[in-house]
Amino acid sequence: MTCRLYYTEPALTKFEAEVTAVFSAPRPGVILNRTAFYPTSGGQSFDMGWLSVGSHSLRVVEVGENEDDSILHFIEGELVGIATGAKVQGLIDLQRRRDHMQQHSGQHVLSAAFMRLFDMHTVSFHMGTESCTIDLATSSVSPEQVKKAEELADQVVFEDRPVQIRFVKAEQAQDLGLRKIPELGKNELRLIDIQDFDLTACGGTHVARTGEIGAILLRKTERTKQGVRVEFVCGTRAIRTARKDYESLNEAAALFSAHLWDVPQQIRKSLGEAKTDRKGREMLLEELAQLHADKLLAEIPEHNGFRLLSRIFPDRDLAFIKLVAQKATRSSKSAVALLGCSGSAPGIVFAQTSGLPFDMSTLMKTATAALGGRGGGTKDMAQGGAPESNRLEEVIAQAAAQLRS
Repeated sequence: MTCRLYYTEPALTKFEAEVTAVFSAPRPGVILNRTAFYPTSGGQSFDMGWLSVGSHSLRVVEVGENEDDSILHFIEGELVGIATGAKVQGLIDLQRRRDHMQQHSGQHVLSAAFMRLFDMHTVSFHMGTESCTIDLATSSVSPEQVKKAEELADQVVFEDRPVQIRFVKAEQAQDLGLRKIPELGKNELRLIDIQDFDLTACGGTHVARTGEIGAILLRKTERTKQGVRVEFVCGTRAIRTARKDYESLNEAAALFSAHLWDVPQQIRKSLGEAKTDRKGREMLLEELAQLHADKLLAEIPEHNGFRLLSRIFPDRDLAFIKLVAQKATRSSKSAVALLGCSGSAPGIVFAQTSGLPFDMSTLMKTATAALGGRGGGTKDMAQGGAPESNRLEEVIAQAAAQLRS
């Protein structure tokens, strides 16, 4: 069992300890009799830093918990100059620790804000490298609710309220008004008390006053199986994220030759124009397909009760030849279209006017098997792809011969 110094001194970044065990699997590492290194737990990421023994400095790249409640310090590289019983000096990566304290304390404030304002319980918390999330037990969160929760959370930050660590017996928890009652199993609970705002059991590292959290910035919400996930950042991350957002928005504004705040309006305008252009292109494509269909119908006379139209379009795709086939078979009472395209994605479409006796699906399976591709469809319309186009003409000719026989 390792004495966890961060439980009572979360701001501690330097400490002395004794090595109680050295291990090489699954990775090199050590166990200490006491440590300020925080292991991954409760949604919070692990600390990083260094262990020094004599002239050797070992990089701690990950920290985890063992089943016997000891803490594992995983070391980068080989375990040089360290053995059981050795005295070591530990040094926590202060920038990483401060970031984690800001995010975790900010999460407590934010979760309490959603709880106080809208009775939305936090069911899980995750601290990522770029942003953090909480999952709320609710079916939806409106933009206005997000705004109000953010405003209340930031108000608590600006009030610079003290954040205290308390230890109580587990049986006392029920009567203290905790935001979330933890699962029983421990005789003693460690509580994080944000003065007159939030009290909850937690083993993580936290700031001494809410002012140290810095700004709390809510980024986005999305539906999950558990409810609604809220993404947020605090402190230095919030500043870094806001700067990145500003730079991206500023670049977008420059592309539109517009003011920063007019970018959403410009995007909506561009999307509207793109939609109009797309509809125009679709209309032109429809007209072009109809012209090709009419031309084929005019060129091919009816024989044995139907017109057999076959053609390969070298610069078109499967969607276009399908459109031509549909136009041709709907414009004629007795048309069969065997069409191919030989562009970057070769393909074939077989179609017939409804009521004709042939089976385009069966015909397509035979054709795609010969081409080494795949395809299928219905009795009146089928399509398929081919790995290459050099046999399209041959396969279409074989299909035509089968229909004529």
